[in-house]
Amino acid sequence: MLAMGLAMAAGLSAAGPRSWERLALQLLGASGLCSLAAGLWLLLGGPSDAVVMTLGVIPWHLILDPLSAVFLLPLGAVVSTIALYARPYLLHIETGFRRPGVATGFFVASMILVLLAAHAFPFMLGWEGMALASYLLVIQHHEESASRQAGLIYLLVAHMGALVLLLAFGLLAHGAGGPDFAQWRAAPASASAMAALALACLAFAAKAGLVPLHVWLPLAHPAAPSHISALMSAVMLKIAIYGMVRLCFDLVSVQSALGLAVTMITTGALSMVLGVVLALVQQDIKRVLACSSIENLGLVTMALGLALLYRTTGHAMLAAMALGAALLHVLNHALLKALLFLGAGTIQQACDTYDLGRMGGLLRRMPASGGLFLLGCLGLAAIPPLNGFASEWLLFQAALQSWQMEQGILRSLIPLAAACLALTTALGTACLLRLFASAFLGQARSRPARRAREAPRAMLLAQGMLAALCVLSGLFPGLLLMMLNQVTVALLHHPAVQTASALIITPVTATQASYAPLAVLAVIMIIALCTAALLHTRKRAALRRVQPWACGLGPPTARMQITPAALAMPLRQVFAGLLSIHERLGSPQGRRYHLEIADRTWDLLYAPVARFVMSLSRHAARLQSGRVRLYLGFSLGTLLVLLWVMSW
Repeated sequence: MLAMGLAMAAGLSAAGPRSWERLALQLLGASGLCSLAAGLWLLLGGPSDAVVMTLGVIPWHLILDPLSAVFLLPLGAVVSTIALYARPYLLHIETGFRRPGVATGFFVASMILVLLAAHAFPFMLGWEGMALASYLLVIQHHEESASRQAGLIYLLVAHMGALVLLLAFGLLAHGAGGPDFAQWRAAPASASAMAALALACLAFAAKAGLVPLHVWLPLAHPAAPSHISALMSAVMLKIAIYGMVRLCFDLVSVQSALGLAVTMITTGALSMVLGVVLALVQQDIKRVLACSSIENLGLVTMALGLALLYRTTGHAMLAAMALGAALLHVLNHALLKALLFLGAGTIQQACDTYDLGRMGGLLRRMPASGGLFLLGCLGLAAIPPLNGFASEWLLFQAALQSWQMEQGILRSLIPLAAACLALTTALGTACLLRLFASAFLGQARSRPARRAREAPRAMLLAQGMLAALCVLSGLFPGLLLMMLNQVTVALLHHPAVQTASALIITPVTATQASYAPLAVLAVIMIIALCTAALLHTRKRAALRRVQPWACGLGPPTARMQITPAALAMPLRQVFAGLLSIHERLGSPQGRRYHLEIADRTWDLLYAPVARFVMSLSRHAARLQSGRVRLYLGFSLGTLLVLLWVMSW
């Protein structure tokens, strides 16, 4: 509650004079630290806490339990770092709303309220407040048509999801006899509860940006400021995952959720593949990261579906392992994606663009930013011993236990989903290497890139804090799993893994698989040292540095190096069926090449709906003819129809 109050105070302070901006950021950072401390306190053995307040006739039930504490950890870590990052970053923003800190404070307070709510009313209040505040931040640059369009699409998807969630909560309240979460938890299983669970998962999928409800995400994230994009991707999307876990494993008691589990696994697998393919072909650095969020949220959803499937079929231990993998990846992805979005903001300030085609050669001019960005890319690509590897490895271990299931169809479905995960991991590595190489390696492709300078110390310090957390969580994932065991034991009565310590993780038994990050790091260092020793002890001829040969056309220039689009061209051709690709030459001599790539989902699903709505609007506009007699006729006809209906 203190964290929520500090976040609201930060929003109110940002509405004051300019001299209060520093105070607003300090209050926001204090809110993040309080959230982090509350989550750690509970997960390290502190007692759960509950508060009941009455606002009018509506009781506000707020509860801090292990599940909400897990999601407070990434919220606290990201909020405290963006408070440090925001001041030097916002000094370079000269357009847009003058007070983005107002919406930021209420955005953070709304997310905390959702995590603490134990009653339908405060949950929906926080959910809608989160959507409205983030909408104001998405349209920060409202003078640009792209920002207004992104905000409109995001607002439509957010409110449609809220309406579906409200309907689901209505069904649950009707079946349980009230809107309190304790009543839902005690209510018996029923068909209406299963229908409500399916509707709620649909609403949460829209907020998480899962396929095919993902179209808002690649538009909204690039439109918002970079530190807000970090907050949205690292925290807001995880709030939707929190809602799925809370309803599927805690509040709703269903006898069989086999259909929902299969749907979640399938949706997660499709989101992973389509998300990474879209990320591979993007030219905008923030669009790449946004599409990567679709991929990683698909991974988490697949893990939740796997946990629900194992629980439905009576394998509670395997369900706990899959749920632990999902929660661990939530924590890891939040840190990594926040680091990369803050790095994208640093690059944008240095190059004055998000276009990868206008970057290049930044590693020489921004070595600290380049090193931090590389660490985030390697972690997100699941390179051991960084933190992205541990959660994906644990999910693979959960999927490999599918042989214990009796149904042959389900035993075949899980390996197919695991194959999609393996494909996504490989493509994600290629995508992130392309991202780093296009931005930091080679020669500068524009004048701002040639004049780039290192970021201010506060921005580097914020990224360094996140990078340190990524390294620590990668080297000691067992400590995180020991805390996550409280959640899995409370929800599924089993720990996430059989053995978890600071040195080793054993999911099932030591004879099947185990993971020791420090041992992996030691092996990597020994191999690197041996390789370096062999290279330096061998006698080599003196090095002679010459310019690379460019077919006799003179010294190499930036135009001769491979472009980001060319790097993705082979994979773009392989997955052309998932994309809408338009290529053309811009002049008769063929000196200009134009490439436009769009998501085929928009053309197949959303464009026909948009055309139908516009056509319906044009027909409805004919009623506004300006003739009073026509309006009176419509009124009389409506009155007669209503009298006829009431006479029944």
